[in-house]
Amino acid sequence: MKPIELFSAATIARRVTELGKQIDAQMPPGPMTLVCVLKGAFVFMADLVRAIPRQMTCDFLGVRSYGDATLSSGVVEITSDLGTTITDRNVLLVEDIADTGLTLRYLLDVLSARGPASLRTCALLSKPSRRAIDVPVDFVGFEVPDEFVVGYGLDAGQLYRNLPYIGVLRS
Repeated sequence: MKPIELFSAATIARRVTELGKQIDAQMPPGPMTLVCVLKGAFVFMADLVRAIPRQMTCDFLGVRSYGDATLSSGVVEITSDLGTTITDRNVLLVEDIADTGLTLRYLLDVLSARGPASLRTCALLSKPSRRAIDVPVDFVGFEVPDEFVVGYGLDAGQLYRNLPYIGVLRS
């Protein structure tokens, strides 16, 4: 089944460039650490780091809440923790999608406890209609409807991550 294109590769590239400028202008000055939430945000993060014109380090955090399902289980599990400390660092948490807010809230609580100088969030996609809890998303690429989206790193059963666009998967 081929997903229906929602955002083209060119549209995504333009928005990521804009986000990079916005993040650079609004994050506290100095170096920062970008934390990529795996697996879904890895493609977005690769493009985003090249769009932010400042010194940075990158780290990765593996989490699971969906498994191979299309709905979040509501239970968040860290499958791979950070390799470096974020204490006293300006941290940007990079997510693929802010959906119910449960994963993002959990990660913000976990990372806040580690003493960063600042902690902000960036999500490529946001589904405000699905938000179960209020959670801050400081930088948003696109708002999307309440449909299952894939491509540009996002998957359905580990498939479709390699699509250069973001599409809606309908059965």
